[in-house]
Amino acid sequence: MFEKRTWIRLPRNVVVGHGVLGQTIEAVSELHLTGRPLVVSSPTPHDVAGKQVVEQFEDEGYNPSEIVIDEASFDAVQQVIDHASEIDAGFLLGVGGGKAIDITKMAADDLGLGFVSVPTAASHDGIVSGRGSVPEGDTRHSVAAEPPLAVIADTEVLAEAPWRLTTAGCADIISNYTAVRDWQLAHRLKNVHYSEYAGALSQMTAEMLVESADSIKQGLEESSWIVVKALVSSGVAMSIAGSSRPASGAEHLFSHQLDRLVPDGALHGHQVGVGSIMTEYLHSGQKGQWKDARDALAAIGAPTTADELGIDDETVIEALTTAHQIRDRYTVLGDGMSEEAAIEAATVTGVI
Repeated sequence: MFEKRTWIRLPRNVVVGHGVLGQTIEAVSELHLTGRPLVVSSPTPHDVAGKQVVEQFEDEGYNPSEIVIDEASFDAVQQVIDHASEIDAGFLLGVGGGKAIDITKMAADDLGLGFVSVPTAASHDGIVSGRGSVPEGDTRHSVAAEPPLAVIADTEVLAEAPWRLTTAGCADIISNYTAVRDWQLAHRLKNVHYSEYAGALSQMTAEMLVESADSIKQGLEESSWIVVKALVSSGVAMSIAGSSRPASGAEHLFSHQLDRLVPDGALHGHQVGVGSIMTEYLHSGQKGQWKDARDALAAIGAPTTADELGIDDETVIEALTTAHQIRDRYTVLGDGMSEEAAIEAATVTGVI
């Protein structure tokens, strides 16, 4: 008897383009959300976009409340939960980069309230995914959270964000190549469930960004259009899969281990980009696509070496040989690499 089933939760409205921040009310009204909105942001995004979002709701008589958080932490999540409970919030809006959006989605999940994502930087695919990432001590926790009911991504705002955040978002997407390879490997060797649809969508998204790498330039608003559409597509792939598998493999384990070894080191997207160069080499060897990944990262100005990450060679090797310990997720790293094999992968690919 066939008993397979799935529950795919996707955004109902995805609004992308020039000046669409002004359409936040319109996008939200179509969701039939009721009650008092709570706008969550961090200091800079609050000035860039948060104030404007609050003003829109005020003009329409929604009586919005707002809270500005200073750092990504479980304490900040609890602050948002407490504030939302105090004002009897009906739904939440996260305005900002990864910090504000992850905290908002985690709070919304705990409260059982609707959540709207308003990114101010195209820095990672968390703007549309159902997962949140919060640091704690020398590690980073990735947990299931409330996916957004709507995404409002204003390319004019995104184009004004620091360029390094955009290149980090690009690198995060390019790393989908190796994430899908690892997922397929885990399916073959460990019988891990694999979704052809989610895997194909994630891989296509990475290919699209690699092919467009030469067109992604600082100060060009069209670049933000390309990147944010790719980030949305990647987040949708994770929703279809019901896990982060389409966008998180050995390269993410490598990045998380770097976070432990070098807290506040490089940006997450930049670390997974460099990690994907080496893990692609592990998958396919000298004749593989690791050069394509490296060249695409270089074309957009993202780091491709340990030196460009600002991390010493020894730390890269330590992270590569111990990354398999991060979580119970089978990847090309298997049960761990030898130091000699890690040095070879990092040396051949030019990472060290």
